[in-house]
Amino acid sequence: MAVTDENRSRILVHDAHSPSPTTAFALSRLADPDTLHHTPIGVLRSVERPVYDTQMADQLDAAIEQNGKGDLGALLAGGDTWTVVG
Repeated sequence: MAVTDENRSRILVHDAHSPSPTTAFALSRLADPDTLHHTPIGVLRSVERPVYDTQMADQLDAAIEQNGKGDLGALLAGGDTWTVVG
């Protein structure tokens, strides 16, 4: 089918940098199961997001800032202990 002025608005232009994964997920499911001739390939999604290490370090820094450094010895010898019998 040729692109014309009448059907141009119905064409999907994929943006791999879109924050929503919806279109990339839909494209990843388009495949001809018998021949794979019409399977989309390439970069379907490319977004910048923080990595786990950075988020975890930020969370620990915020907890220390809010509650202080803490004392492991005091935590282990604190009042909320229990004895295992058996």
